[in-house]
Amino acid sequence: MSARTDTELVLAAQAGDVASFEDLYVKYAPVVHSILLGRLPAADADDVTQNVFIAALTKLDSLRDPAAFAGWIARMARNAAEDHRRKWSETIAVDEQYATRPTQGDDAEASHALDVIRALPEAYRETLMLRLVEGMSGPEIAARTGLTPGSVRVNLHRGMQLLREALGGSAP
Repeated sequence: MSARTDTELVLAAQAGDVASFEDLYVKYAPVVHSILLGRLPAADADDVTQNVFIAALTKLDSLRDPAAFAGWIARMARNAAEDHRRKWSETIAVDEQYATRPTQGDDAEASHALDVIRALPEAYRETLMLRLVEGMSGPEIAARTGLTPGSVRVNLHRGMQLLREALGGSAP
């Protein structure tokens, strides 16, 4: 990925430079995926991530402030998650005879931890997902979300406290 700023990448992508949009994708796909994973079943997060970036590419010209790309793509992800959840909750009624079998072992523990994270307030949920699922450091989270490093530290600390309490002290 290039060392160009988001503003430079957005301006180049708006001018038709596909490689610049690819750089934005590489940089922000983990952020978008984490936001979606905090709101949707894991099986849907990958597909909706792709849909968010397809929508971003088609709407990129409407972004007036190229420096605001991080917040813009994050908002698109949040909106896409809500749209996806609403669409599926309205149209899908699964007969219990077709439900999947319960997971076992580590999968069940990971699934439970993910459910607990999803129940946390948004600020904690997103920073924890970026840290625990995507493996980003605090400074990386700050750079990609537009939060200050201090806010990220506070959100991670408080989020981990809430996660530990909810899991009975067994969180990482």
